[in-house]
Amino acid sequence: MDKKKVAAPLVCHGHSRPVVDLNYSPVTPDGFFLISASKDSTPMLRNGETGDWIGTFEGHKGAVWSCCLDINALRAASGSADFTAKLWDALTGDVLHSFDHKHIVRACAFSEDTHHLLTGGFEKILRIFDLNRPDAPPREVDNSPGSVRTVAWLHSDQTIISSCSDIGGARLWDLRSGKIVQTLETKSPVTSAEVSQDGRYITTADGSTVKFWDANHFGLVKSYDMPCNVESASLEPKLGNKFIAGGEDMWVRVFDFHTGEEIGCNKGHHGPVHCVRFSPGGESYASGSEDGTIRIWQTGPLNHNENDISENGQTERLKVAADEVTLKIEGFHITEEEKAAEQENIDGFRAAEERKADA
Repeated sequence: MDKKKVAAPLVCHGHSRPVVDLNYSPVTPDGFFLISASKDSTPMLRNGETGDWIGTFEGHKGAVWSCCLDINALRAASGSADFTAKLWDALTGDVLHSFDHKHIVRACAFSEDTHHLLTGGFEKILRIFDLNRPDAPPREVDNSPGSVRTVAWLHSDQTIISSCSDIGGARLWDLRSGKIVQTLETKSPVTSAEVSQDGRYITTADGSTVKFWDANHFGLVKSYDMPCNVESASLEPKLGNKFIAGGEDMWVRVFDFHTGEEIGCNKGHHGPVHCVRFSPGGESYASGSEDGTIRIWQTGPLNHNENDISENGQTERLKVAADEVTLKIEGFHITEEEKAAEQENIDGFRAAEERKADA
């Protein structure tokens, strides 16, 4: 089968250890943003379109397993092996609050109304923190049957979904009763659970299977076997006609939603792919890997050169958003090492472009 030729991705360096979680913000007046979690303990914020580094959130003392942005991209949250979840100001990089736990925090998610933060981890307890009263004790939802791996909100914050690291299935909790109302049955532990942008589908990855569930009636809609064990999957948000999956074979594959046929295969990572996410407009998608890099792949044809992350190539696309992005950069904790890494990236791409021109 002929597969579409895929343009070279934007490669985002900066993390010194594996990238284990990625999340995009919705589109805001300032554009959209990408946050990444890594075992190096420092979540990073990037321009979601260009992959340009904006800033690093410094404060965790252990691996960061989960990260998210609120719908306005004004605040970020992260869950860490240092037994805390932290709330951050996404404009300055400052810690707004640190929520103590008694064990590793594996997952976190903002509610749709941005007033609450949901966390879960090795304690097997789902906690909901009121961000308007951050010092108040959290609400604790009935105990999870296993160590929590993923969490998400749906149904206008009336329902939460969680999965466990050690047992199969994804559980839906009704927050009015605090009880499990439905279990989406899977053979293997669910390593990724995503609610589609339109609220219609829940996408799960378990073992070597990607499944799509009706988010309102919870029936299984589609189930596709993958070529290898996959750790993460994401549904295209606008048309819903394709999905991506990444896992142990280091490739990011694109599939037709309706048939399950593989329609694209992106090679480039040098380690297993831990997380994949579509951008909010569906024009690109990001992957994070054991190799410590984030790669942003274009969904459709590009109107600019491959690897267009150099200063010259970005000029036109960034003109409109330059002022807004500058506002986000101000106040961030920028280390000399990160500045040098970014400059090395730019110099490398410039050299590559010059070689192309000479050829």
